[in-house]
Amino acid sequence: MGLEIETVSVRFGGLAALSEVTVSAAEGAITGLIGPNGAGKTTLFNVVTGMQRPNAGTVRLDGRDLRGLSSYRRARLGLGRTFQRLELFGSLTVAENIGVAASIGQRSVVKARTKENKGIREEILDRVGLTSVANERADTLPTGTGRLVELARALATRPKVLLLDEPAAGQDADETERFSGILRDLASDGLAILLVEHDMELVMHVCHTIAVLDYGRIICTGTPAEVRADPEVQAAYLGTVAEAVADA
Repeated sequence: MGLEIETVSVRFGGLAALSEVTVSAAEGAITGLIGPNGAGKTTLFNVVTGMQRPNAGTVRLDGRDLRGLSSYRRARLGLGRTFQRLELFGSLTVAENIGVAASIGQRSVVKARTKENKGIREEILDRVGLTSVANERADTLPTGTGRLVELARALATRPKVLLLDEPAAGQDADETERFSGILRDLASDGLAILLVEHDMELVMHVCHTIAVLDYGRIICTGTPAEVRADPEVQAAYLGTVAEAVADA
């Protein structure tokens, strides 16, 4: 089923950060959430993951209302997230970063959990292409590789829905291309992905559906082609992003 966000509103004093926002992320699909800085994208992610309480609206995961549940509980139920600012455990190795995350979703006894944790680490290191740097400290890695570590750590929680907040920031063209392939593979395995990203070429190439957020409200939802052609999207971005989308 995936993630359903219905008529979510958030106010900070007199400021409406989000106004009746409705977005969904379906299993096996990549949904893009784009918009200018300050549009409310990260606020929406905070609502979904339990870090921000909405003034109105509902968030459901596989049909279950998440209202009142902590961020930790939501993670255990299947929500994985990366952050706009790279947030790694710098003093730990790449493998240790993944292992810490893997422990969140495990309920087995200690001996079995240790074996399971190792298996998860090795599987994800291979899938994301990090085996060669598994034993390196996270704070010694370039930003592009660090983004992959953050993705791997999110995957280690075994999410049903993955929320990615500008995951391609700091990646070069080759890293972005490899990252695109990883996202497509994950979606093909049934994972629901909600992607916030300013790299329009990446968004246009990997997303099945795109929702455009502007001043806290959704102004357009559709396929990449529909979003590219929407007059309100073009007006909201004053042509700049519309041109980038068209080029992509």
